[in-house]
Amino acid sequence: MSNTDVPRLRPATKRPPRRAQSERREQATNTILDAAEKLFALHGRDGVTLKAIATAARVDAPLIHYYFGDKDRVFRAVFARRAGEVNAARIAAMDAYEERVGDAKDIESVLDVFLRPIYEMVIEKGEGWVYFAAIVGHANASHFGGKDVMAENFDPIVHRFISMLKELAPNAPPERIYWYFDLVSSSLTHGLAQTGRIDDVSGGLCKSSDLASVLETMIAVFSEGFKSVDR
Repeated sequence: MSNTDVPRLRPATKRPPRRAQSERREQATNTILDAAEKLFALHGRDGVTLKAIATAARVDAPLIHYYFGDKDRVFRAVFARRAGEVNAARIAAMDAYEERVGDAKDIESVLDVFLRPIYEMVIEKGEGWVYFAAIVGHANASHFGGKDVMAENFDPIVHRFISMLKELAPNAPPERIYWYFDLVSSSLTHGLAQTGRIDDVSGGLCKSSDLASVLETMIAVFSEGFKSVDR
C-alpha cells in the first residue's frame, strides 16, 4: 500500500466543556427569579401562580418546585436576592459615617445613609431593581405576609437606624421615635413604588419616576419634621 492509500485520520473534534452543575443551577434559578420578580411587581404576590412563573421563565413548573418548593419560597428568594445588596450598601454607608463623625451626628446625614443606598440602586441599576422596588412597596403596605419578609431582610438595619435617631433625641418618648420611623419607612417604600399618583395630583408637575427628587425632598422634609419628635 502506498502512502497515498493510507487513510487519513481526521483530528478529533473537541467538545465544549460541560458547564459545572452549580453554574447551570445558578443560571436556571436566576432565570426563574427574574421572571418571578417582574410578575410579583406587576401583579402582587397573591396575583401570581407558579404556572405563570414557569411560563414567563420558559421552564417546567416541576423545576421550580425542585429548586424552591412553593410560591412563597420563590417570593422570599426574589426579595432576599436584592435586599442583601441593599443591606451591604447601607451598612457600609453607616459605618463610614459613624467613623467620620463619631457622636456628632445630625438628622439630615442619618436619613441620608438610611435612604440613599436603595434609591441610588434603583436609579442606577436598571429594570430589575425597579421591579424589586415595587415589590418592597407592596410588602411594606400588605397585611398578607409582607411584614414577615420586611422583618427577615431589613430589621437589623432598621434597628440601627432607630438607635441613631434615639441618640439624636435621647429625651424623646420612645413611641414618637417609632412613629417617626414608621412614617419615614412608609414614604420610603411608597416613593420607590413609583405608582404615578403624584403625576396625576400635580398635573404632571411632579413625576413619581423622578426618584432623585423624591429622595432629596424626603431628606429635607423629614429633617425638619424630626424637630417635633423631641418636643
